[in-house]
Amino acid sequence: MPTSPLRLLLLTPPLTQLNTPYPATAYIKGFLGGRGYQVRQADLSLELVLRLFSKAGLARVFNEIEAGDYRLSDNARRMLRLRHRYEATIGPAIRFLQNRDLTLAARICHGRFLPEASRFDNVADLEAAFGTMGLTDQARHLATLYLEDLADLVKETVGPQFGLSRYAESLAMSATHFDPLHEALQASPNLVDTMLLELLDELLAEVQPDIVGFTVPFPGNLYAALRLARRTKEVSPQTVTVMGGGYPNTELRGLKEPRFFDYIDYLTLDDGEGPWLRLFEYLQHKNEHRAERQADGRELLQRTFLRNEAGQVEYINHPHPDVPHPEVGTPDYSDLKLGDYLSVIEVLNPMHRLWSDGRWNKLTVAHGCYWKRCSFCDVTLDYIGRYEAAPATLLVDRIEQLVAQTGQTGFHFVDEAAPPLSLRDLAIELLRRRVSISWWGNIRFEKTFTPDLCRLLAASGCIAISGGLEVASDRLLALMEKGVTIAQVARVTQGFTQAGVLVHAYLMYGFPTQTAQETVDSLEVVRQMFEAGIVQSGYWHRFSMTAHSPVGKNPAKYQVVAIGPSPAPLPGMTSGTTTPWAPTTKASAPAWLKASTTTCTAWPCASR
Repeated sequence: MPTSPLRLLLLTPPLTQLNTPYPATAYIKGFLGGRGYQVRQADLSLELVLRLFSKAGLARVFNEIEAGDYRLSDNARRMLRLRHRYEATIGPAIRFLQNRDLTLAARICHGRFLPEASRFDNVADLEAAFGTMGLTDQARHLATLYLEDLADLVKETVGPQFGLSRYAESLAMSATHFDPLHEALQASPNLVDTMLLELLDELLAEVQPDIVGFTVPFPGNLYAALRLARRTKEVSPQTVTVMGGGYPNTELRGLKEPRFFDYIDYLTLDDGEGPWLRLFEYLQHKNEHRAERQADGRELLQRTFLRNEAGQVEYINHPHPDVPHPEVGTPDYSDLKLGDYLSVIEVLNPMHRLWSDGRWNKLTVAHGCYWKRCSFCDVTLDYIGRYEAAPATLLVDRIEQLVAQTGQTGFHFVDEAAPPLSLRDLAIELLRRRVSISWWGNIRFEKTFTPDLCRLLAASGCIAISGGLEVASDRLLALMEKGVTIAQVARVTQGFTQAGVLVHAYLMYGFPTQTAQETVDSLEVVRQMFEAGIVQSGYWHRFSMTAHSPVGKNPAKYQVVAIGPSPAPLPGMTSGTTTPWAPTTKASAPAWLKASTTTCTAWPCASR
């Protein structure tokens, strides 16, 4: 326990989900709070959206557009003409999406209450999707389109990097040099940036933190995190800034850019509990021994980047043990504004809805992946490669604590692939204690999921599962070492469907050596599974080769070569972890894949 507790402010920068908090800060708060640290957290992703999409926020947007010299599309002009209707309806629409005024549903559906722009031009057949009585869901979808119209207007004018689920993503996606991001950060803040910085200033004045920590789970969070870190240094130069999260864990492992540390003092990799705890001990050690130059204390550091006194980037990783998964504690959501989140329905897909609608408590059944063989996956990294399970009794203890704290009984288990035997034990313990929850998560379609186990999981509250069917080809499933066959997947999905559990399949195309005919055949397999009613939802990704996957480590084995940045550490921004590929022979891939440079993740993003 620290001798004089440090004040920590943990921030989720824009933008992540609007319906539920991204869990990283809650995980770290629960862990550090149990060790005596004063921890405050805030979801600036949500708070920025609420400040922007308010009557006052829209007035600022419209005023700046009218005073500026923007080249407006016909759609933007159409929205400007409806300015007063947008300002009058934004407050009620937000309250409706927060489930605070559900009686507005009928007026949204039948009264032409919300102004409409381009997102409504090709609206789906709402009666077919929602029936004649599903007014609340139908209204939620229409209100989501309304917000997306406003987001389009903001992106076209006062906030070119804005999006409802990402923020300046293109500046960080597969970046290999820091220059574009650095130049954007040196530019004057636009209106959306200004609103974000106003929120930060209010928090800094209230909390007066010694340390500000940023989680950066996705590329679209990096720009805002660095913009916020820069403002922190301007307002409070003595405050230490720290960064961790999924994006650094994959894309910044080869960081060599000293200018990055103009913004962030320390960057940690992989699970944050151990590195952050030891970093804070190191900072206290430095403060207590400031006059003793020989008492450096850097032997305390674990998986930490910093800029040394010579101005060079240094990576320090002393071999401290990792915090065991059973000891990470219960996530703490206590100071997040849980009642302010927005339940939205972006697309009419039953599984996609679980990601965007409703408040879900996030929890991990086991650390890492028990299978960790899939050749497209980053199995060499800690978050997948180090597998540790927690006992079912401890998991249910955490579930009960979270229900008591949040008042919510919905759980999203965010494992890469939840272990079937751990899920079995968890289900039995939930039933034994008569703990009623609704839960969903990601699995492998493996043979352990028998019809009996599927029924047991459903009885414990399982409402949906997602898993990787990937290429729907037995040859390619064997090549990627998925450990399943199409027939096996069909049996498992049938077992879950018969148990009343929604089944979502992750699919990919463009895997090395996949032919055009195999792509067509896989489409037919998926069509038949939908027709048979054993899969209710699916999503296709284009394959992307990553440096930490077996394909990236040994591309020759898969008859491909990297055509993007080298996976070796670069002198610039990143280690080039996401890389386009090209076949080594003309026959090894269809022509429409050969020139592809799209880098879309090929695995499920369980926390998105």
